[in-house]
Amino acid sequence: MIVPSDKRKSTRHQALDEALIRFGDLSMSCTLQDVSDGGAAVQVAAPSEVPDEFKLVVPRSKTWFRCRVIWREGAQIGVAFV
Repeated sequence: MIVPSDKRKSTRHQALDEALIRFGDLSMSCTLQDVSDGGAAVQVAAPSEVPDEFKLVVPRSKTWFRCRVIWREGAQIGVAFV
C-alpha cells in the first residue's frame, strides 16, 4: 500500500502557525499544520467554504502563497503552491 506522504517530492515540516485564507474581499482564519516546498496542510473551521484557489497569508513570517486545493478531509485541506 502506498501512503500519501510517500508520494511527496519534498519533506513536510510541522508549522502550527496561525494564517489567513484570502479570496476576493473575504478572509478566513486557519492554522497552517505543516508545510513543504510545494504545498501545505491547513486546518480550517469551514473547509467547504474555501474556494479551489486562494491566497494563504502567514502574518508571523510575513509570507504569502498562491494556493490550489488538492484534497479536503474533515477540517483539513491540502494545498499545492502555484
